[in-house]
Amino acid sequence: MISILEKEITFRFLKARKKDGFLNVISIFSFIGISLGVAVLIVVMSVMNGFRTELINKIVGFNAHITVKPYDKIIDQNKLNNNNLKLISNNIIYSNSGEAIIFKKDTSKGIVLRGYKSNEFSMLQIINNKEFKGNKSNLQKNSLSIGNELSFSLGLKIGDEISLMSPSGVETIIGSMPKQKTFIITSIFNSGLADFDNNIAFINLNTLEEFFGYETKDRNLEIYLKNPSSIELQKNLVQKIFDEEFVYSWADMNSSLFSALKVERNVMFIILSLIIIVAAFNIISGLTILVKNKTRDIAILKSIGVLNKSIVKIFFLIGVIIGTSATIFGIILGVTFSIYVENFRQFLSSAFNISLFPEEIYFLSKMPSEINPSSILLIAICSIFITIIVSIFPAFKAAKLDPIKSLKYE
Repeated sequence: MISILEKEITFRFLKARKKDGFLNVISIFSFIGISLGVAVLIVVMSVMNGFRTELINKIVGFNAHITVKPYDKIIDQNKLNNNNLKLISNNIIYSNSGEAIIFKKDTSKGIVLRGYKSNEFSMLQIINNKEFKGNKSNLQKNSLSIGNELSFSLGLKIGDEISLMSPSGVETIIGSMPKQKTFIITSIFNSGLADFDNNIAFINLNTLEEFFGYETKDRNLEIYLKNPSSIELQKNLVQKIFDEEFVYSWADMNSSLFSALKVERNVMFIILSLIIIVAAFNIISGLTILVKNKTRDIAILKSIGVLNKSIVKIFFLIGVIIGTSATIFGIILGVTFSIYVENFRQFLSSAFNISLFPEEIYFLSKMPSEINPSSILLIAICSIFITIIVSIFPAFKAAKLDPIKSLKYE
């Protein structure tokens, strides 16, 4: 426990006097350094968490949460009536895909075609967002739905005709020739990810199978979950149901990307923690100078019977108070900045006419931010722990002062 006397002396020592000007400067720099370190760490963690969440939402919104791919025989439809499957899924639809070449005058481009039934096309999340243009239920034969990036790059609009070439060959008198069909653009979608919008298009499932020479048994099963975030447990459940098929999830398709994001976040946490550590070492300097300046006071306290452990508590408390108050101020500063980080980005972009966080690189139109209370708690604990560690040495040094020698040389 801390006595009233120890509290009084602690707060008295915290009040800087005129002759302690240099000590006051060190304390201020310690406070500012720890506060900025904590604030920067919170902002960086919030932006990286927000970026990861936004990326997951866009990927999950465009791709099937779980895909079941048959090996050599058609998927058993009776398995679709499994109660566990119905419990976790919102929609279950059939699909297939293939690669083709799209032609527009003198321009050609390779794209991935995804095929869906006309009545199931409107179930896709990407079709139901406000950026979608065209008829949601119109994916009939020779209909084509393309991304807005592809429409910009090729100068296409709804109602235009476009030619597609399939690698599947047609036998003629002069040999095998690739299939070529003309499609009409009936809709344009926007996933928010330029890579998807520029390289993927949707067509009717029956048309796709005819175009690529696929059979009905080649169809995949796309499962859209009620809660796509807890993907591993649900994937294992689906794998048990479809034990003769290959099952993979959106997380498997993008595992390298999210592993890289996780490593980057951890490395940034370690690097930015060094700011707090460096700032905390100023507390050692400040407390050491304070002990030197308060030598006479410490000697008087000891001579009137104040115990060494009380001296340790006093100087230890001073360091902890500086570190804790700096951490709290840093948390307030960091959280505030995280909330308004997009406004700050827009201000800097307009003030200095520079492009911060360009959409074509990061796939996002604005800087995301997600404040995670557990991350803030971890940062606060680390900051206060570092402060406690660096406050121990000066506190014990103060307790070891000899009161007789200290008063003799005063």
